[in-house]
Amino acid sequence: MFQPDQDGVYARVTVAPSRRILALVILYGLGAFLLYLAFGSLAGIGGAAVLIILAGCCLWAGEQMRRSADIEILLTDDGVTTSDGLVLATMDNIAAVNRGALAAKPSTGFTLILRTPQARSWRPGLWWRLGRRVGIGGITGAGAAKFMAEQIAFRLSDRNDPA
Repeated sequence: MFQPDQDGVYARVTVAPSRRILALVILYGLGAFLLYLAFGSLAGIGGAAVLIILAGCCLWAGEQMRRSADIEILLTDDGVTTSDGLVLATMDNIAAVNRGALAAKPSTGFTLILRTPQARSWRPGLWWRLGRRVGIGGITGAGAAKFMAEQIAFRLSDRNDPA
């Protein structure tokens, strides 16, 4: 079994800098392009309003992603938490880990299936929580996310193994 570091952390998932830059360029670029279309086209007042709303959503998501770039996702004995103290899932609430190619999961990440539903929450590019599912990944490093998923699966198999 893998031993924790001095802080009691078994695995860390952090933002990959190149993925972060690409995602921010795409989100900010799309927001700027939609604003350009809204003010420079003949879409009419209704079409321009829709384009402005969509641009605002893209720019908001980009800003949220930029602000959350320093946050790490941590696996401890208690469960999966963020470095800013938010508990994503406790170990006793995790029922399964989905990490297959056809699983509904974030890019380069995995999904946790929970026993009981949790409040909806989202940190663009890092994780999302919707009901009984927690998706971890997006602009994170693939190797670290795979390692964390394997560590969680290992702990779940130990919990379910009567021997």
